[in-house]
Amino acid sequence: MPIARGLRRLLAAAVASLIAVTLTAAQIAEEADTRPIAILAAIEGPIGPATVHHVDRVLDRAAELGAEVVILRLNTPGGLADAMREIITSLLASPAPVIGHVAPSGAHAASAGTYILYATHLAAMAPGTNVGAATPVSIGGLPEGLPGQEPPPEPKGAEGDSAKGGEKDGDDGSGEGSESLAPEDAMTAKATNDAVALIRSLAEMHGRNADWAEEAVRQAASLSAEAALEKGVIDIIARDEQELLAAADGRKIIFAGEERVLSTNSLVIERVEMDAITRILSVLSNPNIALILMMVGIYGIVFEFWNPGAIVPGVIGAISLMLGLYALNQLPLDYAGLALLILGIGFMVAEAVTPAFGVLGLGGLVAFVVGSAMLVDTDVPEYQISWLMIGTMAAVSAAVLMLLLGFTIRVYKGAPVTGRSRMIGAPGRVVEWSGYEGYVWVEGERWHARCAAALASGQAIRVLDIDGLTLSVEPAAALRGAEGEV
Repeated sequence: MPIARGLRRLLAAAVASLIAVTLTAAQIAEEADTRPIAILAAIEGPIGPATVHHVDRVLDRAAELGAEVVILRLNTPGGLADAMREIITSLLASPAPVIGHVAPSGAHAASAGTYILYATHLAAMAPGTNVGAATPVSIGGLPEGLPGQEPPPEPKGAEGDSAKGGEKDGDDGSGEGSESLAPEDAMTAKATNDAVALIRSLAEMHGRNADWAEEAVRQAASLSAEAALEKGVIDIIARDEQELLAAADGRKIIFAGEERVLSTNSLVIERVEMDAITRILSVLSNPNIALILMMVGIYGIVFEFWNPGAIVPGVIGAISLMLGLYALNQLPLDYAGLALLILGIGFMVAEAVTPAFGVLGLGGLVAFVVGSAMLVDTDVPEYQISWLMIGTMAAVSAAVLMLLLGFTIRVYKGAPVTGRSRMIGAPGRVVEWSGYEGYVWVEGERWHARCAAALASGQAIRVLDIDGLTLSVEPAAALRGAEGEV
């Protein structure tokens, strides 16, 4: 009995300890949940549709948790203009102040990354990083200049005159002052001035160096972290997030049109990584993957038509085609290139079902190569279709066409297996005969037949012609004699 009482006391003590530990852990967790949070997310690699999805998800998470600030760690060579503008729009409507941090050491925020850094409420860089080279390239159909080229001509009205190539002050309308820009120069100037206006507006909104921002666009200028801080391009130099939060504490920013003082010294950092959907979108946004999916889809559907009921090629083909079309929809397409690509694929499919002896297939192959090269309208290397991929797809298509052409030629040269051509000249024997007509056995079937000469049962014959269900025949010996005479 004393042992039983001791066990009960021990069990009661264990239960009480467990309850105390549970309550303490819950209290600690509740305290941790109520501490202010800083959301940290990375923007790495080329800016594209997946980046837009990632940033939107990060900002939604910040709104859900009531985050004090959002830190975007930037390391990007740039990317698509449409994606960049969507990100900037999201940042300007962010539920929490956004700190842009070019990090780690060795990272850079070039081209579109420069615009995004300027759009953040507080800009920072790690030592050994650089920012700039924001000259617009050919994105969305505009033939802009590449970074490193001579800056595009400024409009004639840059000093306050008309921006449409009008007269200079004091000009009488003749000479160089009255010359308008060439179409390509005009388009280049238009795109560049639009980019300048965007980055200057962002700089003025956050009180940063707008003149250097214009240099970054017009002259592809670039700065190190120290030089950027000296010129007022950024606000802070920080090696990591903890140093960044410490340096940002107490700084004044303009957020939602009002001045706000940041309190970041005791924030808990929560990292938000790309989710599975964003990673899949990142893969699909690769134009080379999109092209592969398109070709797998087309060939899968073609093989399904060749072998009705196979099911597997059709299912794989349909899924791949839909994914390929979705991927292409995320990219800046050249519709002339897309039309050529579809035309080329159509010709190659037509070659598979029409004996054109390679004419349709060769034309389709040429259209496919040219359309693939023109398909994505951008000079951003990460969003261009590689020539290696185009060559590989063209080689695969050429191999398929060669097989189809060889099969077509063999079928064309082979003897007919059905129809009238198959029956002419076919051997047989007489089954019943009376006068000049009777019945013969040809190609495993009983036929009504006529002959200019009388025949006997069992006699060998050959078919001369066919009229409906009646054969014209002659004795096999007579046919052999005729062939011998020839």
